[in-house]
Amino acid sequence: MKLLLATRNVKKLDELRRILAGSPELLKVELVGLDDVPPYVEVPETGLTFAENALLKAREGVKHTGLPTVADDSGLAVDALSGMPGVFSARWSGKHGDDRANLELVLAQIGDVPDEHRGAAFVCAAALVLPGGGSSPNGREHLVSGKMAGRLLRAPRGEGGFGYDPIFVADGNTRTNAELEPAEKDAISHRGKAFRALAAVIAKNLS
Repeated sequence: MKLLLATRNVKKLDELRRILAGSPELLKVELVGLDDVPPYVEVPETGLTFAENALLKAREGVKHTGLPTVADDSGLAVDALSGMPGVFSARWSGKHGDDRANLELVLAQIGDVPDEHRGAAFVCAAALVLPGGGSSPNGREHLVSGKMAGRLLRAPRGEGGFGYDPIFVADGNTRTNAELEPAEKDAISHRGKAFRALAAVIAKNLS
C-alpha cells in the first residue's frame, strides 16, 4: 500500500519518512512524496490555522492521486509576536521557503526583547485523508497535533535541521534544534509527536 506524503520540501520529507519508518505498524506501507507521483497544481495554503492547511493539502493529494495522503502544516509561534509567524512561517519574509531571510526577520523583530521573554513554540498539525473522504470528516479524515516549547536565541547555531531550527532551543535542552542529531530532534519535535500519534491511525486504516 502506498501512502503519499504531500510535500516537496526534501528535508521535511526525509524527516517525515524517518519518523514514520520508526513505526513497526507501517513496515508494509510505501511512503512516496509529491515528486514520486504525477504532478498536479497545488492549491495555495489559504487556511488561517495549521489544521486547515494540513487538511487542505491532504485532500488535494487524494483528489489528484487517489492515494491515501498525509500532509502537515507547521510553523513557529513566537510569544513576543503574539503567536506569529504561525501559518506564515515559511513565507514570513515575503518569499516562500527562504529559510535564512525568514529567520533573520524574526530575529530583527524581537531584537529588543529580553531573554526571559523570548519564548516560542513549534506547532504541527498533521492530517490523514483517505480516498472517498471528500471534504466531510466521515471517518475518512483524521487530524492530530504536536507542540515543542522552547526559546529563541539571538544568533543561529548549528548546521542541521532547517527553517528556524538554528535559533530554537527546546525546553530542557541547551543545544538548538540544528545542533541535535536527527533522532534526538525527532524524539522531542512537534512533527515527531504529531506523526507518532498519526502512525497508529495510519496503521489501523491501511492494514
